[in-house]
Amino acid sequence: MTVQVLPANQPETFYRGAGRIAGFRNGPALPDRPEDWVASVTTRFGLAPSGLSTLPDGRVLAEAIEADRYHWLGPDRADTGILVKLLDAGQRLPLHVHPDRRFASAHLASPYGKTEAWVIVSARPDAYVHLGFARDVAAEELAGWVTAQRTGPMLAATNRIPVAAGDAVLCPAGLPHAIGDGILLVEIQEPTDFSVLLEYEGFGLSDGHLGLGYEQALQCVDRGAWTPERLDTLRGGRRLLPEAADEFFSARRLRGGDRLEQGFSVLVVVGGEGRLTGEKDDLSLRRGDTLVVPYAAGPLRVDGQVEVIRLAPAAPSRA
Repeated sequence: MTVQVLPANQPETFYRGAGRIAGFRNGPALPDRPEDWVASVTTRFGLAPSGLSTLPDGRVLAEAIEADRYHWLGPDRADTGILVKLLDAGQRLPLHVHPDRRFASAHLASPYGKTEAWVIVSARPDAYVHLGFARDVAAEELAGWVTAQRTGPMLAATNRIPVAAGDAVLCPAGLPHAIGDGILLVEIQEPTDFSVLLEYEGFGLSDGHLGLGYEQALQCVDRGAWTPERLDTLRGGRRLLPEAADEFFSARRLRGGDRLEQGFSVLVVVGGEGRLTGEKDDLSLRRGDTLVVPYAAGPLRVDGQVEVIRLAPAAPSRA
């Protein structure tokens, strides 16, 4: 077998879960931890090695990849290019922003920012996310909200977007956002843990500016107005995510009979039961499984009454 079924990997964080990850997964999972970092080679900001995934045989995935890059990544990749999480919002998350690649390169010594996307697995009735400001916000106004932690007017200036199971939403770097409570989702993002917290006081934190100071950190925020028409461009239509995601990663919904092209990827089984087969692999699948697929697995096929989300890095640049 080359494909690996992964155990839960739940680093500590500052907000509450509601037991949805433990209820979703087939193996042991901590009911109070709100995140499961799946096939992660990314560490929590300033808290390494927290965040790194371990394979079933006890090896750290990042070390296994370093030891045999061709097996895992193939001939054209230098790294995995993605971070995948299960996220269980037991409370509303704080309004926050992730920097883009240009800001991260200039200030955080990273080629990656943190554009992300969410695939909703389950959601309570009337579940929602905050996504982008509904009007233009001046730099001085935003700085005033953050300094005084005036979260009421700050949240009131955002778009509150209903979400339901099956929805998928792209969240570009720079866009202020907050996931509402009562949601379990699969998240794919660039492989960093960079977050600028616009809210922090009610979450047991003293700040959230990545060590840059807020004067500099707030420069990564998209303060422009996001109209309903602009927000519509963040949903995929016939495909799971819009074309704007392709620069960063891909997310594809698979069902019985669908084939997987060769390449490093992460699979999350979100419904039903089935099988994953290839030249070297024959595995049973059921809701709650998470798997890492190396390049060496070759092409694969999904069969059965099953629904799988395949998450993969962007295609390597040929420039």
